[in-house]
Amino acid sequence: MKIGFLALSGVRVVDPVLQTVGLNLPGFVERSKVIASLPSLGLLTLAALTPDEHEISYVEVPDVDTPEILARLPGPFDVVAISSFTAMIKEAYRLAARYRAAGTKVILGGLHVTLCPDEAAAHADAIVIGEGEPAWPRVLADLAAGRLQARYSSAAPYNLAEAPVPRFDLLEIAKYNRLTIQTARGCPWNCEFCAASVRLNPRYRTKPIANILAELHRIKELWPAPFIEFADDNTFADKRHGHALADALTGEHIRWFTETDISIADDPALLRKLQKSGCAQILIGLEDPEDGTDGMELRSNWKARQRSHYLEAIRRIQEHGITVNGCFVLGLDTHTEASFDRIWDFIQKSELYEIQLTILTPFPGTPLYDRLSREGRLLDPGGWEKCTLFDVMFQPRHLTVDTLRRGLLDLASKVYSAEFTEHRRRQFIRRKLAADRRAA
Repeated sequence: MKIGFLALSGVRVVDPVLQTVGLNLPGFVERSKVIASLPSLGLLTLAALTPDEHEISYVEVPDVDTPEILARLPGPFDVVAISSFTAMIKEAYRLAARYRAAGTKVILGGLHVTLCPDEAAAHADAIVIGEGEPAWPRVLADLAAGRLQARYSSAAPYNLAEAPVPRFDLLEIAKYNRLTIQTARGCPWNCEFCAASVRLNPRYRTKPIANILAELHRIKELWPAPFIEFADDNTFADKRHGHALADALTGEHIRWFTETDISIADDPALLRKLQKSGCAQILIGLEDPEDGTDGMELRSNWKARQRSHYLEAIRRIQEHGITVNGCFVLGLDTHTEASFDRIWDFIQKSELYEIQLTILTPFPGTPLYDRLSREGRLLDPGGWEKCTLFDVMFQPRHLTVDTLRRGLLDLASKVYSAEFTEHRRRQFIRRKLAADRRAA
């Protein structure tokens, strides 16, 4: 069979005001653009699980609705596997329709499909619910036998020790400024708004170090000095595994980025190892540094207990030469018009090197979406194209929709101004030099 693995890429804010302003504020949607430009690790992994007897291609489709794509679909293929973000799932459905009209079998999978299976099933010959790796061999066998089922799923968590090295060789490496490796799946926390792999399977798992190094070494065969992003929800939730990973990366001569939680600041030995191993930046969800996080983490209210330590934690991490990308969420139920100035004051005190501002977003299948639906506060149920982290999709509790939008724009204009961006860079360098002098 000829199999096409199709990834929809790109990011577009729906709100026209945000579109216009975002173009003039470098960094406003920077992190989202980085995410959207990464290759689909899930599809590359399925490609690695595909026997050699099949002819496979990996294609990134930037915009389904452009005349070029309409006129000439990638292919021809006997079957295509399509993956996309929630914000682009409707484009994925339109792409699927074009292939099905041409007689090509369409398989849809990924997080959105898992959370909205009945919706997705209407647009595909088959859907994969949950983690794709256990189901893919069955999908291929049934395709070959002419007995493709409408739905595939796997109840047991996938053993990451069995994960193959993704088919990085299918990529045009020169197109990317970073490549991804997954070192863990899931997260021990259960944040109300989180729409990450914890929704595929709640069990937190780590990948064996030997597997991680095998993937890294394959990338280095294609790109000798790569920048790596670890495609994890919380890389250092398991500190023992985190220490082993940092030890293994030391001497590999790479620079890397990941996401984790603020508890990493409490492990100075791990911070020293991260510095030696080439860690350039970690992204940490701060949400709201002083208010609004009570009850957000549904399992143990962990995040609310960390707020008083944020400033000191950021300082400790950055003094090790590791920049922190602090993420703030606007539109929490406690937020009022005064919240924007309060968050701005904290950002100035924090000396954060990088900042990400987002709007609280009710992704489908999350406890947040379910709660806002019960409360009748969803503005456009099923308006998945607005799941951009910047469009307002719900009625805030103590703000109007326009006040929330304007609050984001005003705060972004200060945070991402050229003057404040330069100030943040200089603060980091000054703090790092002072820490080095004390350590000497």
